[in-house]
Amino acid sequence: MRRFLLWVLLLGMLGGAGWYGLRYLPPEWDPREPLDLAAAPNWVTGFKLRRLAMQPQACFAALETTGRPVQRVADRASDIGCEIRNAVRLPAATPLAPSTPIATCRVAAAWALFETQVMQPAAQRHLGTEVASLRHLGTQNCRNVNHARSGRRSQHATANAIDVAGFTLRDGRQITLLRHWDSTGAEGAFLRALRDGACDWFRAVLGPDYNAAHRDHFHFDMGPWRACR
Repeated sequence: MRRFLLWVLLLGMLGGAGWYGLRYLPPEWDPREPLDLAAAPNWVTGFKLRRLAMQPQACFAALETTGRPVQRVADRASDIGCEIRNAVRLPAATPLAPSTPIATCRVAAAWALFETQVMQPAAQRHLGTEVASLRHLGTQNCRNVNHARSGRRSQHATANAIDVAGFTLRDGRQITLLRHWDSTGAEGAFLRALRDGACDWFRAVLGPDYNAAHRDHFHFDMGPWRACR
């Protein structure tokens, strides 16, 4: 009984100290504050990003902090598991080809962090320039995982994923996963830095090392399953 009371007292003291600390945290370090996608990330950024799954309006507000126009997309019901909810035209800082795709707000928020914190720094570090544009293979496709005839729906079915196949640099060079993933030079190092860094923000990141179906692209999604392969 005495040991139990000591534990209760200790937990109460720690809880009080935690409450006092939270009271004086700056907004960027306070997990209760909204996500600011323009701010430098820290250890609470990932928590705030995950929290957006239950807070659609907070997600749209987070996108507004990027300073880019946010074009919301009307919800679309589906009785076959391909509904669209809380989606936007992906407000990317880097142009996307062949078109600007529809994606869930959560994918857009993760993409904003990927662009600024992973992709462009990796391009500068490994290739000495910036990415000028990207080629994607789509976001929304009403289908099952791996195009199987049966089984669970892909995250693409609800626009909760994006596939990226290549990058055009400001100096005109083109980097593709199909040609450069196995490169031992700067191009391969750049692509691996993208794969590793994307895992900090997206729930699932799949690339050529995962299976043959991904030999020519990265798959990024914000689904329930965690993977970095």
